[in-house]
Amino acid sequence: MTTPPEAAAGKPSAQRQPIKAIPVPHYGRWAAAVVVLIGLGFLAKAFIDAKIHWSVTGDYLFDQEFMKGAGNTLLISLVSMLLGLVLGVVLAIMRLSGNPVTSTVASLYIWFFRGTPVLVQLLIWGNLALVFPTLFGQNTNDLITPFMAALLGLGLNEAAYMAEIVRSGIQSVDEGQTEAAHALGMSKGRTLRRIVLPQAMRVIVPPTGNEFINMLKTSSLASLVVYPELLQKAKDVYTNNLAVMELLFAACFWYLLLTSLFSFGQFYLERYFARGSSRALPPTPLQRIKANVFSVRRTGGRTR
Repeated sequence: MTTPPEAAAGKPSAQRQPIKAIPVPHYGRWAAAVVVLIGLGFLAKAFIDAKIHWSVTGDYLFDQEFMKGAGNTLLISLVSMLLGLVLGVVLAIMRLSGNPVTSTVASLYIWFFRGTPVLVQLLIWGNLALVFPTLFGQNTNDLITPFMAALLGLGLNEAAYMAEIVRSGIQSVDEGQTEAAHALGMSKGRTLRRIVLPQAMRVIVPPTGNEFINMLKTSSLASLVVYPELLQKAKDVYTNNLAVMELLFAACFWYLLLTSLFSFGQFYLERYFARGSSRALPPTPLQRIKANVFSVRRTGGRTR
């Protein structure tokens, strides 16, 4: 078989044509987008035509009492989460202990508080005076204030879930790390503090962040023990002016604001603890925006 003189000379053949990439049509995507947009249109029209006085919602968004309720929501969420985190670490260590007594007690605690609704637990703490009229020589109602009832109900319940999160994080660390630390003469407590827990944080942090965001919303149940958090403040107002939906939407605004802020912080916290386990860290939101802007500019420059 003889080689054409054009090919032998390194020249492109006259019959060679550039490959034209024909994009595959995605009719299903377009149909789904149309259906979603139509659904959103009907939803928006329903809210526009509904008998909701949005001006009332706007009037109460930054009302002093409403903002005080948002502050109380943040306070009870932070304190309850702190209690749950500290107690959860203790319970996780107790459950992993070789002592059968401490291990059994931790398991029973987790079984009870995970197996009963947090709403029931809040009501039990709020009505504890029915069982124990006095505690430590004082009236139970004076000790178990609405804040204390909310703290015990939310914090002790959260501790059961945090115990399982911490336990899974500790068990994710290779046992060779512990054996090497013991070979160097480190005690069990120091090994846990200096070797195991720092490595377990990358497993513990993501679900812990999710638990705190969930705590911000679960704190609304504290209104049943008359703790003046955000939902309770909304109830107090709409009981007087009967603007129920308007005040509930105002409460939703603050819940969304708080959860969005802490979700943003959770992203950077997870990114910080992922430094030792991932070579390429996920881009930050600002880096994503910059990358998209510059890619659009470069694409636009080529098409001109």
